Parts: sequence; C-alpha cells; structure tokens
Amino acid sequence: MLQPSSKSNRAPEPGAAVTGRAWLMLALATTGFALNFWAWALLSPLAPRLKDSLGLSSFEQSLLVAVPVVVGSLGRVPVGALTDRFGGRVMFPLVSAATIVPVLYLGLAGHSSLAALLAGGLFLGIGGTSFAVGVPFVSAWFPPERRGLAIGVFGAGMGGTAISALTTVKLVDAYGMANPFLITAAALAGYAVAAALLLRDAPGRTVPAGPPAPRPAATFRLGITWQASALYAVAFGGYVAFSVYLPTYLKTGYGLTQADAANRMAGFVLLAVAMRPVGGWLSDRIGPVRVLAGSLALVVAGALAQSFTPALAPVGTVAFLSLAAALGAGSGAVFALVALLAPANKVGSVTGVVGAAGGLGGFLPPLVMGALYGAYGSYAVGLVLLALVAAAALAHTATGVRSGVTARVPAGRPN
Repeated sequence: MLQPSSKSNRAPEPGAAVTGRAWLMLALATTGFALNFWAWALLSPLAPRLKDSLGLSSFEQSLLVAVPVVVGSLGRVPVGALTDRFGGRVMFPLVSAATIVPVLYLGLAGHSSLAALLAGGLFLGIGGTSFAVGVPFVSAWFPPERRGLAIGVFGAGMGGTAISALTTVKLVDAYGMANPFLITAAALAGYAVAAALLLRDAPGRTVPAGPPAPRPAATFRLGITWQASALYAVAFGGYVAFSVYLPTYLKTGYGLTQADAANRMAGFVLLAVAMRPVGGWLSDRIGPVRVLAGSLALVVAGALAQSFTPALAPVGTVAFLSLAAALGAGSGAVFALVALLAPANKVGSVTGVVGAAGGLGGFLPPLVMGALYGAYGSYAVGLVLLALVAAAALAHTATGVRSGVTARVPAGRPN
C-alpha cells in the first residue's frame, strides 16, 4: 500500500476542516454523476414510442429498458475496483468519454431495430458505473465525520434520471430523435474535458497494493459488503422500483392520465433525491444506524398504509411521499455506513458491489407487482411484501449492523 510522504499530504483526519478544494471536487463529481445518469436513462422515456414504431412486445420493451440498467449495475463492481487503483481523476473522464460512443450511436443510427437498440443499450450501461467512481473519490476528500453529507450530496446526482424523464420526449417531439442524444453527448464531452483538467484525487489517497484482479474476491469477504448490499437493495432498489413502476401503478390503480401519473412520479423522484443528502447529513450527526432504522420503519408504515389503496388525497399522497423521503434518506445512510466501516483502500470496490445490489434490487419488484396484479387484481399483496422485506432489514439493522458498528467505531462517535 502506498503511504503519504508528509503531513501535508495526509488524507483528512477526524476533526479536520473541509477545504474549498474538497467542496469543488464534490461539485465536479456530482455534476459528472448527474450527466452520466442522464445519459444512462435516455432509453427509458422513449420505450413506449419505440414499442409502437418497431412493433415490440411488452417483454421486448422491458428488455430494452433493463439492459442499460443491469449492465450499469454489474459494471460498478470492476469500475469500483479500478477507481481504488487509478483514482477518480482518471476514471471520471474515462467513463464519461466512453459513454459518448453509445449515446451518439443510439441517436444517429441505433434506433432502427431492436437488435441495434440492445447493442447500444449494452454499452450505454457504462454511464451507470459512474456511481462507483464518485463515492470513493468524494470520500477520500472529506474527514470521517463529514463523509455522510458529502456522499449524500454526491448521490443527489441520481437526479440526472429526472432530467432525462422530463426532457427526452419533448426534445424528440420538437427536433427529432437524434436531438436529445446529441445534446447529452455534447454535455458529456464538455464534462470529460473539464474533469481531465480540473479533477484532483485527494492528497494521501490510499492506493491498494498489487494487481486489481484479486480485489473483488477480497471485497466479498468483508462483512460490510454484504450488510450494505442488502440494505441498499431495499433502500435504493425501492426507489428504482417506484420510479420505474409508479406511473403504471397510478394509472392502473387510480385511473390517472399518463401525464398526471408521470408528474406525480417526478415529484416522488425529486423528493427522494433531495432526501439523500439529508440522510447523509443526519448520519454524520446521529449515526447511520439510527437513520437507517428510522427510514426503514417509515417504509414499513408507508407500504402498509398504501396496501389498503386509500384515496389519493390525502392519505395515498402522504404514504407515497413518506416512502420517497424514507428511501432517499436510507440510501444516503447506507453509504455513510460504507464510508464509516469499509477499509480506505477498498471503498471503491465495496461501493461497486453495493451499487450493483441497489440497481439490480430495483428490477425484481416491478415484475412481482405486475404478476401479483395480474393474479389478484390488486397491488396490496406486493405492498405488504415490501413492508415485510423492510421490516426484516430493520431488524437486521437494529441487531447485526448495530453491533458491527459499535465494535468498529471509536467511543464518542455517533453510530
């Protein structure tokens, strides 16, 4: 392992002041994350249009949306390990530049057939791996007691998916299919250049020794990897599931128009995004275990309340907004936990695995909800299952996670 050579080059220690450069690096990383997530989500808003124009089946439409997400989620594992080795200064420009290629391909030539769309979507998944670059990059710039807030602010870059949801279809309608892809590619190119010029890895960043190939195996042997993966699959997976399935749920369950359902989904997403840094900030103040416990308890309550299919105003709206706030805050708390417990030279590798678990965790629930609705004509069973899963995660947080944190965290630190 490489060691810093002087005191001035040490990584931030507990109680150290946060420098202006650290905040600048956080802002640049968050911007890059948002732009890459914007690109990552370009196909989802166009899926209904592509289904009609290409005559796709419902399964083929789902596959079209799923491929970039699955690839982007699984790709976080090797990209996180590479970030531990080479740093965010190298990986952020590299990931952003690599994402430009499938964006241009899809916009200019790759939307004429399902095979072409799947090929482009496969490589579009590269944009989704940017999450595994930013967490270790940001974490290294901040002292332990401020990492929850910093990683939470970075995580708000997942709002890039909202940019895609709100603009893609409108730009296609106004200017043609290629337009949103060309705009996104230009934004990524500008960011890649700016990142190459301005990004700097934190002084004294801990670099793992040896080749990167064996590192994932070592990561899987860490308890924090499995604990955080399970919790993130519930918290962020729940957010992904609702952001994907909520328009269908509202249209089917409440008879809303597609536009009204989409607007309510956007409100859900924005609240969850806003609560992610709040969850990180609270984790710095009272500890990630307490924040996770409170968030999961609110998920249980919100899911159970909504399982009765109450009137949308006010009970249903309150239930959904409570779920959005809890899932956002819980997602922020999970990575405050990772920053607290993961070895400094494995934060990227752990982040990659945990991020993959969260992304993949979002695609099973919509399938289950659809199947259950088809079988019973109601979403109640699916929401009760969500409440049970959240209750199990809450029990594990209050026991196994709490004992692990207590054993590792110095006395006097919130946990």
